[in-house]
Amino acid sequence: MPISADLTELRGETVPASWDDRDVMLYALGIGMGEDPAGAEELSFVNEGWYTRRDPAVKVVPTFASVATWNARPPSIDINQVMVVDAQRDITFHKPLPVKATVSAHSRWLGAWDKGDKGAILVRETEVRDAEGDSLYTLQGTTFARGDGNFGGPTSGQPETPAVPDRAPDRVVEIATRPGQALLYRLSGDRNPLHSDPEFAAKAGFPAPILHGMCTYGITCRALLQTFADWDPAAIRRHACRFSSPVYPGETITVALWQEGRAVHFEARIEARGVTCVKNGLTELR
Repeated sequence: MPISADLTELRGETVPASWDDRDVMLYALGIGMGEDPAGAEELSFVNEGWYTRRDPAVKVVPTFASVATWNARPPSIDINQVMVVDAQRDITFHKPLPVKATVSAHSRWLGAWDKGDKGAILVRETEVRDAEGDSLYTLQGTTFARGDGNFGGPTSGQPETPAVPDRAPDRVVEIATRPGQALLYRLSGDRNPLHSDPEFAAKAGFPAPILHGMCTYGITCRALLQTFADWDPAAIRRHACRFSSPVYPGETITVALWQEGRAVHFEARIEARGVTCVKNGLTELR
C-alpha cells in the first residue's frame, strides 16, 4: 500500500531470529574493529578468548542489535526503493546482548511525516524478546524515502534526539574506514546495492556507493566504547543518532563527544569534505 494515515494500522508478524559468535564477530569486523591485531580491547570483540578464558569469550558490540533481527519488518509499503536511505536509529538495550541467542521480534509502523519535495520520513519500531520472553532491546528505525513526499501527511513531530551542547567537546576520536568496508559490512544483512553497485548508486544520485548508515552508527558506538564506556558493552543503555550526510568507504570519521552526567552527546564529521555526517547523537550510560 502507499504511504497514508493508516500506516500505523499495519502490524508485522512476530518472527524468530538467532545469532552466534560468528555473527557478532563478523559485525564487529564490518564496523572496522580488529585492525590492530595486537590491540587487546578491540580484539575482544573479534576473537574468542579461549587463551585468556574470558567470560563471555567474545564481547558483543551493542549496535549489533541493528542487524541481529534484520528480517523483522512491518508490512511493506509502496515507495521508491532506489531513493531510500537510513535517516535515524535509536536502540534502547533492556539487557546486555548475549553472544548466542534465539529471539522473537515484532515490528510496527509508528508513523509517517511529509517533507514535501524533499521526501517522506517513515518510522518503525521493533521489539525483541529473548527465549524467556524478557524484553532484550527496542529498536526505532527511521527511513528517509526521498522520492515519496507530498502524500498529505503531517509535516512535523517525528521523533528526534537533542542537539549537542554549545561548547567544545570533551573528547574527539578519529576512526578511519577502509575502501572495501561496505562490501564486508553488507554480509551482516543489508544487501542494498546502494552500498556495493556503482551503477545503482549513480541512479540514486551518488557518485559512488556509500557506506551503510548502520555501519556509521556502529562506528559511533565504537567511539563511545573506547571513551566513556571503558570497553564495556553493558555500560550502554541507549544509542541514538541522525544521519545527515553520506560517508564514502575509505573516509575518516571524526567523532566529537560531550558528557553530561550519564548522557553522552556526539556528532561525527568528515573533515576532508567539511561535512557533518551524524547529528543529534545521544548515548545513555547505565
